[in-house]
Amino acid sequence: MGGKTMSNGDQPRVIVVGGSMGGLTAALVLRDLGLRVEVFERSPELLDGRGAGIVLQPDTVRWFREHGGVEAVEAVSTGSSTLRYIGADDEIVFEEPSTWRFTSWTKTYRALLQDFGTEHYHLNEHCAGLDQDADGVTLRFVSGRTESADLVVFADGISSTGRRRLLPEVVPQYSGYVGWRGTVPESAVSEQTHRLLNDSLAYAVAPHTHICMYPIPGKNGELAVGDRELNYVWYRNVSEGPELDELLTDKRGFPCPVSVHPGQVQDRFVDELRAAARELLPPSAAELVTRTEEPFIQPVLDIEVPQMAFGRVALMGDGAFAARPHAAAGTAKAAADAWALADALRATDGDVVTALAKWEPGRLELGRSLLARVREMGRQYQVDSTADPADRDLRFGLYGPDQ
Repeated sequence: MGGKTMSNGDQPRVIVVGGSMGGLTAALVLRDLGLRVEVFERSPELLDGRGAGIVLQPDTVRWFREHGGVEAVEAVSTGSSTLRYIGADDEIVFEEPSTWRFTSWTKTYRALLQDFGTEHYHLNEHCAGLDQDADGVTLRFVSGRTESADLVVFADGISSTGRRRLLPEVVPQYSGYVGWRGTVPESAVSEQTHRLLNDSLAYAVAPHTHICMYPIPGKNGELAVGDRELNYVWYRNVSEGPELDELLTDKRGFPCPVSVHPGQVQDRFVDELRAAARELLPPSAAELVTRTEEPFIQPVLDIEVPQMAFGRVALMGDGAFAARPHAAAGTAKAAADAWALADALRATDGDVVTALAKWEPGRLELGRSLLARVREMGRQYQVDSTADPADRDLRFGLYGPDQ
């Protein structure tokens, strides 16, 4: 890799803004090309997924598969063999063989960070602004720090600073519903609930609502059946405006437009959640919700960008397109963006500007396609209540159902 893309050094310098899973994947695959990569994360502490579960798709685990084989994937995940829809009285209304692997956000993040290391991973650095010219990009941080690079990748999530600076007209669009999330130790649920959920990707559907449930590694990464946790997302319709604003106000009185963290949801809303679960959900699903000590809330948002490449700056993952979780493709899309960027840099011999121009069209196409799919899934589940368990279009997948 040569020419005008070079900094003072042997290889172009890359800064990744955002040290979550997408940012770490980008950092790892770009460092594998021989680039000099630094990661800047705004959190003052190492990140914690706060109980979130993740469905592992091929792009999500490609790094582990290519650098440790199947064993490396299995070391960060657990699995299930059945897709199952559960009726109002816990009867099985639909099931079919379906193999998926699941992980906890924290376990996979820590595994990626272990591979990248902490020497070039900088905490408590919040990027506030940027400038670029033909030769490079300059970033300004709240701390007063200034950094320059040949390539900057904003992988800083749904509240991306990069997107706000480069595309200030793009704002999140609320879907009309929120996701209540939580986990419960397998050992804490009844035998009936465990039987239904321990080896399945399970759904329960009621009018204008649905819940998705699956096993994930335990709090400390435990993978053995009986030591794991059962994870869920329960989607509930909430009107935009005062009702939503009140729900997303935490115990301190602060508005939380992206997530109300565990322990910060107002008690009255947790009480209402548990009562609604008993009324609306099958006993097994209701048991998960009512046994969750600290459920948390994420408003379900759509973000669509018209552009992802800006000279020497790239937006990727949720920093560009944010899609509803119905296809379980958010982390996979971020990883796919990173792998595609590495391919483009390799194909252009490290010419950053040319590589980003080559990279962008396919990423825009994928983001738009994914958004269209998950909006339709949300319509069927949450608006029209027409979701058919046998409909393959409702299946997980970044590139399409089961893909």
